[in-house]
Amino acid sequence: MELNKKSISKVLEEVYSSGSKDNIIKSGVVANIMVFDIEVDINLIMDNPTLQARKKVEAEIIDIIHQRINSKAKIKFNTKIKKVSKPEIERVNKKLSGVDSIIAISSAKGGVGKSTFTVNAAAILAKMGCKVGILDADIYGPSIPTMLDVEGYVPKSIKIDGVSKIEPVESYGIKLMSIGFFTKLDQAVVWRGPMASKALKQMIFDTNWGELDFLFLDLPPGTGDIHLSLVQSLPINGAVIVSTPQNVALADVRRGIKMFQQYSINIPILGLVENMSYFTSNEEPEIKHFIFGESGVKYLAKDLDINFLGEIPIFTSLREASDFGRPGSLQENSVIENIFREISKLLVEELIKRNNELPPTKIVKITNLVGCSAVKKKS
Repeated sequence: MELNKKSISKVLEEVYSSGSKDNIIKSGVVANIMVFDIEVDINLIMDNPTLQARKKVEAEIIDIIHQRINSKAKIKFNTKIKKVSKPEIERVNKKLSGVDSIIAISSAKGGVGKSTFTVNAAAILAKMGCKVGILDADIYGPSIPTMLDVEGYVPKSIKIDGVSKIEPVESYGIKLMSIGFFTKLDQAVVWRGPMASKALKQMIFDTNWGELDFLFLDLPPGTGDIHLSLVQSLPINGAVIVSTPQNVALADVRRGIKMFQQYSINIPILGLVENMSYFTSNEEPEIKHFIFGESGVKYLAKDLDINFLGEIPIFTSLREASDFGRPGSLQENSVIENIFREISKLLVEELIKRNNELPPTKIVKITNLVGCSAVKKKS
């Protein structure tokens, strides 16, 4: 087949960009093709701004041209990101002074371990020397105070430049704010959406967070008022999706991912985490029992072209640690510590990529994960 614009356009009809039903010719991803002997210049215009999506399309184009037309073709790309129209939802996006990066921990499904992941990832990062905070955004079922052994604590009121602020409770080096500090343990919070959203905003903006490298938002299940209030109020750098490998959970997770990918929200997914991946017994530690299914989240991440950050097995000690109010990831030289250390490392690496490749709220640069002394902010 001769190397020309017509033949290239023809074979590129077999290439699809992530999330599109149409091929890259029909969808307009390929804006122009110019051929000079064996040199091919291709202009691309893409909706997906991630480097990963861009490299994937470019690699597929190179492969199909080399295989189907000319293996010696020298292909160059000029890739531009399509400008997104102004979101329908106007955001307030107040920046929290002193907070570098805000990470939402989410899953549309309840009971998959969002809070467990949040607490243990925050604890391991704090142990590394990072300044970490957690906002327990689950207004109706706050569990973070229990997991960090601060049930019954009442935050103090302080004056900052003449303005009253709430001093967050601190545990294991983590600054924490939760509605659980303002309600009794057995008290049900029976509020309509607007009232819950107002309380959440007060906890966000009336808290004296100080200097933080990371602020984790432990989100409730679903895709409702709380989620909308947060994305309208804060410049969230990215989201981590936690799920079990069970098909029932994955169906809800897909909806949760779509929420963040909507144009009116448009928050990057930093990665997926599979919790309760498998169970091993003390008698047969080498045998894995896949109670909720095998590698469901890993397959979902591959299917949706999203980073897979890692899997967390079922540990009795992790459950016991949460019940006793001590993060299991703080167990020295344990399997749990190693797992959360590796996942947290990948999470921070993805956050750095996101902040370098997309319009930043604040850019975080961590060159040494042993501590956060290397965190640098750029405007």
